[in-house]
Amino acid sequence: MEKLLEEFLAYLAVEKGLAKNTVSSYSMDLSKFFKFLASKKRRIGSLGKEDVVDFLDALRSGGSSIASMCRAISAIKGLARYMLLQGLMEEDPTENVSSPRRWETLPKALSVGEVKDLLKSNVNGRLTLRDLAMLELLYSSGLRVSELVLLRVSDVNFEAGFLRVIGKGGKERVVPASTRSLRRVKGYMEGLRPKLLKDRRSEYLFVTSRGGPMTRQRFWQALKGYGALAGVKLSPHMLRHSFATHMLEGGADLRSLQKMLGHSDISTTQIYTKVSMDRAKKVYSEHHPRG
Repeated sequence: MEKLLEEFLAYLAVEKGLAKNTVSSYSMDLSKFFKFLASKKRRIGSLGKEDVVDFLDALRSGGSSIASMCRAISAIKGLARYMLLQGLMEEDPTENVSSPRRWETLPKALSVGEVKDLLKSNVNGRLTLRDLAMLELLYSSGLRVSELVLLRVSDVNFEAGFLRVIGKGGKERVVPASTRSLRRVKGYMEGLRPKLLKDRRSEYLFVTSRGGPMTRQRFWQALKGYGALAGVKLSPHMLRHSFATHMLEGGADLRSLQKMLGHSDISTTQIYTKVSMDRAKKVYSEHHPRG
């Protein structure tokens, strides 16, 4: 590994013309990475994506800043590309590893109490049945707003308790739906949907007062109103993030959560482990007598 590191650093300095301080920083980051691989008894030639993700987790657990972690992943990505050029590796294990900077921009998750307050809204509006059914499904099944508004009546299986969802890239997945959320959907379908459609027909589950399919923009407007009533500032994906965070806190495993969220890459799902840890630290510091 030492020889490989020397050759790579020389390549960065001579071929790429990187500044000395940048090469020095890469050297330190890769030295840490090599020590980490050695502790796992892993060879650099058989480097896998899980090794990179585990290393990032170790850095995060050790208190490394986001900037330091971003620099480390840049160093590892550069090394992987160099090894591909040299024929030392057949596939790039860092190709789909996302930048840790995404952890800084992940929207806040609501607390369980805040979700309960939101979903028990006693507003008596004309469209309340529809809106609360949509809110309940977002939280119950962790849907994206775009997936929610595109749900068709045929996508809901009331007997088996699941939804068929078309996600990003047209990928289809099946997600569970709670009894409570399906009960609200059924109440909307029996009590309000026929009135909105009148004599019209629509394959879409959620429709507007004009009988057309619900839009993301219209739903976001309604979302803000319900958030204000519950005393929380809602963003479009906050209920999805709350679903993921609460699932992890309840003991769900990452692979199952990945399938439910429709993430093609588990490193995206792993972002929520940081959110859960941050919340655990906050609870600890607030409630432990010596926290």
